[in-house]
Formats: sequence, C-alpha cells, structure tokens
Amino acid sequence: MTTPPLIPPGHGPVTVLVTRRIKPGHEVDFEAAMTQMIIVAASFPGHLGGRLIRPGEEGDDSVTERLYHVIFAFDTQEHLAGWQNSPVRKLGLAAVAPHTQGEQELRQVTGLAHWFVEPQGPVQAPPPRWKVAVVTWLGIFPTVFVLFSLLSEPLAPLPVLPRIMVLTALVVLVMTWVVAPQLTRLFRPWLHPH
Repeated sequence: MTTPPLIPPGHGPVTVLVTRRIKPGHEVDFEAAMTQMIIVAASFPGHLGGRLIRPGEEGDDSVTERLYHVIFAFDTQEHLAGWQNSPVRKLGLAAVAPHTQGEQELRQVTGLAHWFVEPQGPVQAPPPRWKVAVVTWLGIFPTVFVLFSLLSEPLAPLPVLPRIMVLTALVVLVMTWVVAPQLTRLFRPWLHPH
C-alpha cells in the first residue's frame, strides 16, 4: 500500500481519492464497513469531509467493474498523515479487506470541487432518528454487557476512570468495526424501506 504524493505543509487542503474493486455480493458489507471508516475519520483533527461514491454515481462508468471510490479531505498534510498512520484506520482497512479484490489505488485530487458535485444516482434519505437510536441501542447494550462481564475482574484493580476509559474505547472499536456494520446490513430493509 503506497501513500499518495501530498501537498507540502501550509499549502492548503489535501484530498485523497481511494479506488477499490469489490468482490461480487460483498457490496453491502463493504459499504457498511467503509461508512464506519468515514465516520471515524471525521473525528480526526483537520478533517474536512469524506464521501463514498458507488459505481454508476456521478457519471462513473465503472458499474460492471464494481469500482467504488472513497474521498477523504483534510486541511493539511500533517492532519492527513495523522489519519493515514492511525491504528484505528488500520483496523478499518482490516474490516474492509475481506470485501475487496486486489490492491487499493490511491491518488491525489486537486482542489475541493469534487465535494460539491451532486450524485446523479438516487439519493437515499437518512432513516428517522428513532430508528437509528433503536438499532444503536441493540448494538451497544449487548456489547457493553459482554465486555463488562469479561473485563470487570481483570480491570477491578484499576481506578474508576481508567476502567471506564478502557471499557468505552473497546465498546467504540467493537461497535465501529464489528457490530454496527452487521446491524446496518441486518436492519437495512427496516431503516431504508422502499
């Protein structure tokens, strides 16, 4: 995996286009894992935006080739490097890998104009917040219960704050890379009814 050439420090926003070929039948799982990765990237300093472009959107002729594009933009090269070198991104890449074929292709995109082009495919409305809350609770409750049951004794010698920090960090990681993508796939017909 190679890192694309980057704009020198202090020379404006840095935008990277990632292209991936998806295995047949893995589109839903790939989209769920990549969406979680985009959400996590948004928590990093200097993040300007992230977007998943499906085959056929924006005049893309890659439908038959199953090529997906993902865009990440940061305000500086340093902030982009912080995301690219982060352990959480490595976890995200590991979650995406089973659904892709071949190596990812990374390249620099000049400027931010790409962010303001509207998709040409059908736009899917977000689900109601109450549905998101229900599905989130369905993931968080068992995740917290299992982790608490497994780790309450080993973490008992630690003070309260470090115990909570370890437990919540594990909940976020398990939810982001394991539970949430599965729940999103399982409840997709309910979250996004036709």
